[in-house]
Amino acid sequence: MTRIWFITGTSRGFGRVWAQAALERGDSVAATARDTRTLEDLAAAHGERLLALELDVTDKAGIEESVRSAHEHFGRLDVVVNNAGYGQFGAIEELTEREARRQIDTNLFGPLWVTKAVVPLLREQRSGHIIQVSSIGGVMAFPMLGLYHASKWGLEGFSQSLSAELAEFGVRVTLVEPGGFTTDWSGDSAGRAQEMAVYDGVRERRLQALGPIRTQPGDPEATGAAILELVDAAEPPLRVFFGSTGLQLARREYATRIENWQEWDWLAQRAQGAKES
Repeated sequence: MTRIWFITGTSRGFGRVWAQAALERGDSVAATARDTRTLEDLAAAHGERLLALELDVTDKAGIEESVRSAHEHFGRLDVVVNNAGYGQFGAIEELTEREARRQIDTNLFGPLWVTKAVVPLLREQRSGHIIQVSSIGGVMAFPMLGLYHASKWGLEGFSQSLSAELAEFGVRVTLVEPGGFTTDWSGDSAGRAQEMAVYDGVRERRLQALGPIRTQPGDPEATGAAILELVDAAEPPLRVFFGSTGLQLARREYATRIENWQEWDWLAQRAQGAKES
């Protein structure tokens, strides 16, 4: 069965790879980008199966119009991928209000508005799969990425609730949590706060903490086949790591959390108050 995709942020990175993978197997894609000229080669290669839409995901009205256009053009939507986003680097103290708001507007409110726009369509057709591109940074947190983590933890939270809300309507939700990949996530597309020298040591320790994420980057092209397997699954997962480092990092993170909660459980019990006899 061929599918109709709606993918944000298709000019490069995962969005580009996944759009191309879907098109090459015969699916159709509504591909959004801030500059649709980056999609001209895909349009030339795949003709009417690609609908290029100009979109900045911080524009709520633009999102609603793009979803409406895609649905009218193809007649349905089967896979919706919230991929557009970027990394904002900087200590919490270093961030400006503008930098903080732009990060949340793009990485959290962007996917939220796309999701709200597509849910009525998917619910009515009683089928569909929403792919939310999160990150290992939606599971754990490193210094110098506080607002990025806030955006991805927010995405994780509302998407888990969404999954429970839509299950009875046949609509599935999956959080894809990539580790380190050789995309432009930390390159030209990243935001960087003005650095304060007092945090230089913290920045250095952050690089050490990232460890395998930096030294074992994944190949973005390999994720094309993986995303197709995910959307073809009869029972797709709520969460899935992309890359070889996610599971080992998550195991370490959750072991530390449980140890911390157990160590301080005496205080949790005290906070409960007196038990009724």
